[in-house]
Amino acid sequence: MSIPEITQALLAAKKEKELTFADLEKILGRDEVWIASVFYRQASASDEEAKLLVEALGLDTIYLKELTEYPVKGLGPVVPTDPLIYRFYEIMQVYGMPMKEVIHEKFGDGIMSAIDFTLNIEKEEDSKGDRVKVIMSGKFLPYKKW
Repeated sequence: MSIPEITQALLAAKKEKELTFADLEKILGRDEVWIASVFYRQASASDEEAKLLVEALGLDTIYLKELTEYPVKGLGPVVPTDPLIYRFYEIMQVYGMPMKEVIHEKFGDGIMSAIDFTLNIEKEEDSKGDRVKVIMSGKFLPYKKW
């Protein structure tokens, strides 16, 4: 997967400033996963959000326009045909890299186990339409050094 130039610049500035996505959450008033998805151009920021982000990272204002443009979402060409499975595919396409970045910040270099793992689906009743609540919990497995 090729990382867009703007993503590389944002991540480099974040690293240089020693900021986490949780730090940026406090500055922008948005969730850290959403902010990471802006970094990876899977979400667009408002003018004010882009301004706060650029200021926090100490970047040039040339990034403002691109951060507010509607992104082309997704990471690959393989598309499942089942509508329900497609939605999970879409979630990973849009939030996969941001989730990976936040998990690495919180746990280090490793993966979430799909073996020591639970997945719960709950129904949340909502007057605007019932909601599907998916809860995934997997043991963190750090990469081994030898």
